[in-house]
Amino acid sequence: MPEPAPSLGFERLGALSVADRELGVVVDVSHAGLEPRELEALGPALARALAAMAELEAGAIKNADEGRMVGHYWLRAPTLAPSPELTRAIVEAEAQVHAVASAVAAGALRPEKSGRFRHAVVVGIGGSALGPQLVVDALSAGARGAGALALHFADNTDPDGFDRLLAALGEELDATLTVVISKSGGTKETRNGMLELAQAYRARGLAFGAHAIAITQAESELDRFAVSEGFLARLPMWDWVGGRTSVTSAVGLLPAALAGVDVGGFLRGAATMDVLTRRTEPSANPACLLAAALHHAGHGTGERALVVLPYKDRLALFSRYLQQLVMESLGKREDRQGRVVTQGLTVYGNKGSTDQHAYVQQLRDGRDDVLACFVEVLVDRAGASLEVEPGTTSGDYLTLFLHGTRRALDACGRPSVLLSLERLDAASVGALVALFERTVGLYAELVDVNAYHQPGVEAGKRAAAELIALQGAVISVLPSERGLAATARELAATLGVSDLEGVLAIVRHLAANGRAHRAAAPDAAWYDERYWRG
Repeated sequence: MPEPAPSLGFERLGALSVADRELGVVVDVSHAGLEPRELEALGPALARALAAMAELEAGAIKNADEGRMVGHYWLRAPTLAPSPELTRAIVEAEAQVHAVASAVAAGALRPEKSGRFRHAVVVGIGGSALGPQLVVDALSAGARGAGALALHFADNTDPDGFDRLLAALGEELDATLTVVISKSGGTKETRNGMLELAQAYRARGLAFGAHAIAITQAESELDRFAVSEGFLARLPMWDWVGGRTSVTSAVGLLPAALAGVDVGGFLRGAATMDVLTRRTEPSANPACLLAAALHHAGHGTGERALVVLPYKDRLALFSRYLQQLVMESLGKREDRQGRVVTQGLTVYGNKGSTDQHAYVQQLRDGRDDVLACFVEVLVDRAGASLEVEPGTTSGDYLTLFLHGTRRALDACGRPSVLLSLERLDAASVGALVALFERTVGLYAELVDVNAYHQPGVEAGKRAAAELIALQGAVISVLPSERGLAATARELAATLGVSDLEGVLAIVRHLAANGRAHRAAAPDAAWYDERYWRG
């Protein structure tokens, strides 16, 4: 038998790992290239970051751009909220989640023409979809008891996506509950999804409101629509909870409860991790360890991407969830002093051992620009496993592929961290969510960026709104006859606008969907073809 490779991190586990037996979670950064002395040197900066997080939890205005508090930590510890009114609102919202989910499961809330709801469609985008998707995909398998619904998601404004969803539901639309999630009610992708679903219900002779629930702010555009349409229920969102940190609010809890997930366990796991990540000693604080490893690996400027490799099919969506949480929070052009810093931390990933047959080759032998984050789950399945070889199960292979890949990265000096879960259950998933929420907050303090706003996203929305307005203008000047057909250049000149590419994109899309006509012109370049309304 060959001599095993040396263990690079074992002697440093005492300084560079944290375990919690209640949660069954270990955070190990001993292979991340971070030395104990470097963690100690980062101690004063981490102490300031922890103090800033304590101020945040106490109700300080931490999103100065929007003048609001940041209170997602109160959602799993309501007594920490800075006022009795907020505490009461959080407790009441959680009770409403349980009441609505129980009424649906018992058939007390039922559709118009079916005995009970059997499906639910969640209409949302960004954090209003990614958080619920992660929790439901990770935890609903095996949790489906009597009354639990099959969950589906409409998380884009893609007509083909709506058609695929509706085709999959078929006649089961009659037994489908729609949950519309939008804080303001003005998010166009969510609004469009809601209107597409509403039309589908009406086409079957059903009232949309009799099959719908809204999760939104009081008096929002969606809230008013829900009242006018007679929605079955309206659950709250608050301005102090951002979309990417809303999964422990009704945004994540109601879809999870409808799917039969143990939402109480999910909240307890998050709350327990919150306690661990408030520890003032960095070496005993799992979020401090992880933030320090990320900061060290990327030299405080995000030079390394975080590649998330969960060795569990039910965590396949974890990297997508983290992409928004991390990249929207940390990807900022300016720091809080207004200096241009172009900060960020790229996140991608899929799952193991699939990725050993995909991009692990580059992680080991290609560009040295990543920090691998391995996620293992020790319990393979409920019950005994088949031995695929004497003394070896499929789960043994999965775990040892993980550690073999980690060892192969070690051999090339490539850094990694390990998140080890005893089991995948509601508490451990809640703990993972809370761990990364706090890690992102601490890292943002280390690099002095506002983790709780999203100016780039807002800029994209404004640019899209300008193009929507331009489309109306283009339609108004499209010639009505083929003989008068005009190019994008000519249409732009008629409108007196310089956005030739915008006009071209609009007329090509209109023509492709039968809302305008394109004159075939073999002698003209594709961007100089002519269009008319007809």
